[in-house]
Amino acid sequence: MLQNVVHEYLMQAVYFAPRGKKRLLTLGHNLAQRYLSPEDNLIGFIGEAGAGKSLLIRGMFPGLELTNDDDGINVRPLPLMSDAEQGHFRTHTYHLDARFELAFSQPWAVADAVRQALAKNRRVIIEHFDLIYPHLQRNAEVMIGVGEEVIVTRPTIYGPEPQVIVDIVFNSIQYRRMAHSAEDITSMILEEMGLEKPDIHSDIKHGFVLEFTEKPDIDLDIVQQRVNDIIKQDLLICYSDDEHIKVGEQLYECTGPRIHLKRTGEIKGFNLIKEFRWDPSQKLFTLAGVVGNHAEFSGADENHNEYE
Repeated sequence: MLQNVVHEYLMQAVYFAPRGKKRLLTLGHNLAQRYLSPEDNLIGFIGEAGAGKSLLIRGMFPGLELTNDDDGINVRPLPLMSDAEQGHFRTHTYHLDARFELAFSQPWAVADAVRQALAKNRRVIIEHFDLIYPHLQRNAEVMIGVGEEVIVTRPTIYGPEPQVIVDIVFNSIQYRRMAHSAEDITSMILEEMGLEKPDIHSDIKHGFVLEFTEKPDIDLDIVQQRVNDIIKQDLLICYSDDEHIKVGEQLYECTGPRIHLKRTGEIKGFNLIKEFRWDPSQKLFTLAGVVGNHAEFSGADENHNEYE
């Protein structure tokens, strides 16, 4: 009963968008438990390519076959379109990447297939929902935007419309990429200075948090200077595989290799908070870094949803 009340009165829930496959999957699972109802049949996702939409969907809907994803898997013909053409919907839940499908099908045809599926009480999960919305002429029952933050909203006939979410997440994703790139470079420097790779992370607005079981004995001014030296070199940051990136010529392990800038020089305003703060609830020492020309740090911005 309480869950139904939460669904009915949900305006907007906001989470830091974590970096890394496991953390995104875990967040997706939590979102499904908190905000999805079995009666929600139209779920819209909004965000740039590489923001982590597919991983959130996998976490929210385990076992769902994604028709187009970052691994280059493209399912053709699209099951939703094929079943709509035949007038027989064989499964309960369909996935649609609107940006991909609109390269092959007319918008009105895609929208018509979605409407047919909904009329048969099927669930349709649409990535890049903002692209199909003008042709669909109805809003999602649950809409999720992925940028620096993950925004969950349950629109009414008065909004929000997808463009509102687009304006937020497309503008903020750059901070997430800056923070992630700065985080990995900072971890690289800490390892070069003799520390073990931090394996526990959390997030702050326009930044990152690394966490340690013991307080490191290290000069944070030197760490910041060395990170800024790499930023000034404007090195290429390249995806290597699902577990690694390359910074210049250096291969480095990374749990979110697609959520990065293209060059280190694109990181703006990097600073470390020059102290290790003790987190009494987690019993960990924390080190925070912020990015952005107008980045501000406040302990109130911290989100302690850690995933190892």
